Amino acid sequence: SSKQNHGYRVERFVEWCEDNDLENLNDMTGRSLHEFKVDRSRDVNNVTLQNQLGTVRQFLAFCERIDGVPDGISKKVELPELGLNEDVSDIAITVEEAEAILRYLNKYEYATLRHTIFFTLWHTGIRMSTLHAFDVTDFKPDGNYLKAVNRESTGTPLKNRDRGEREINISPELCQVITDWIYKRHPRVEDENNRMPLIGTEYGRAHKTTIRAHVYRVTRPCHYTNKCPHDRTIEDCEATRSQKASLCPSSVSPHAIRKGSITYHRNKGWPVEAVSDRADVSQEIIDKHYDKGTISEKRERRAKFLDRL
Repeated sequence: SSKQNHGYRVERFVEWCEDNDLENLNDMTGRSLHEFKVDRSRDVNNVTLQNQLGTVRQFLAFCERIDGVPDGISKKVELPELGLNEDVSDIAITVEEAEAILRYLNKYEYATLRHTIFFTLWHTGIRMSTLHAFDVTDFKPDGNYLKAVNRESTGTPLKNRDRGEREINISPELCQVITDWIYKRHPRVEDENNRMPLIGTEYGRAHKTTIRAHVYRVTRPCHYTNKCPHDRTIEDCEATRSQKASLCPSSVSPHAIRKGSITYHRNKGWPVEAVSDRADVSQEIIDKHYDKGTISEKRERRAKFLDRL
């Protein structure tokens, strides 16, 4: 995904060069780079602009090493300054939303692929890439846990590679849903590496875009409540179509489920160290990006320690 993101960001730079008749990078100047920055700032926010310019700077530094651009040109790429927490997204699913979705799934879509995806993401707080990497054999019903294994050689690396390997405890309720998914609904199709994926389809291991699409669809309020909080007519709303689900203002990505789950863990009294191990994320990153507890929620967490003074 990082490679794809870098490609997209450099592509925007290439398009700008073409639109401005800049055909040879030896003609690149600090002035032209400033013009590119100003042009992109009209279309994207500061965080996106910083990411795009940072990638362009890396690209130009590489070009310097192979004598493809004037020396020192990469240092002339000025990144925008970000305000406090400007690079932090507040989009996270709430406990109330997650519980409403789970009630709907448990009643109407029990032990389906979508139920398994959402319940596992919410209950564990794992990354979508970790869910994508699970094999059926990684599910340990006797011990009520899922085993995250780095299988980079066969196409499912964990983000932190071997350091991300761990055993993730799960509740009896999730354990039962996964058991019923495997034995009653799983298509039993292996992937191209002769592995049986936990999140599988009739074509093999579900693609990450498939997982993401299921999350967008099930997090639309009209899907799990049959009501629209945005005063739209459900029958006429474009977002009700499966391929357009992400256009719903209330639908969220798997990453928003991860944020909401980590916040829920912290509000339920989980120490940050335990959440860090469970979700495979540093305590510093949890505090900055993932823990979306309100000021009151964080105060209530600390209140239980008063009797220790």
